[in-house]
Amino acid sequence: MNTTSRLMLIACLALPFVAACKKEEAAPAAAVQAPLTAPTTSGDAEWSKYLTDVVKRKVDAEGISVSPYLYYLPAESSPDFQGYYDRQVEKAKLDIARGIVEGNLLAYGSPASAKMADLIVASFPAPTKETPPMKGVKVLFIGAAADSERVKAAVTPYGVEYSFIEVK
Repeated sequence: MNTTSRLMLIACLALPFVAACKKEEAAPAAAVQAPLTAPTTSGDAEWSKYLTDVVKRKVDAEGISVSPYLYYLPAESSPDFQGYYDRQVEKAKLDIARGIVEGNLLAYGSPASAKMADLIVASFPAPTKETPPMKGVKVLFIGAAADSERVKAAVTPYGVEYSFIEVK
């Protein structure tokens, strides 16, 4: 009788786990959404949607669990573009000077690829002894292929993992 009681208790305890496994098997696989294509216009709403999609895919693929640092510039034809650019350079420089924790992602994208590359180069001055280490930090540049090497040359001395996605 004692053995039968134990077997019944084990069966009762295991039942929820078996039922949960069956539910997971029966659940349909989530549909994978195709990546968005780069906007052909310079509208902020379209670019925001596109860049958010690209960064989200990168975060998911890399297994990044913290919120990324996002830097965006509007089209150069936007009102007060220079003011926006100056504020973003200041913010990016401050973030770099403070130090970025390992496992973080710095994502840069804009319809004005050359100006975004300028922003990145300005944000990553030649490292000094006082420069905080950035090992394990990922830098993603979303822009024109012509600007990628310049950005790579600016960020590589910091020991970051550089990746580039061409806007097509």
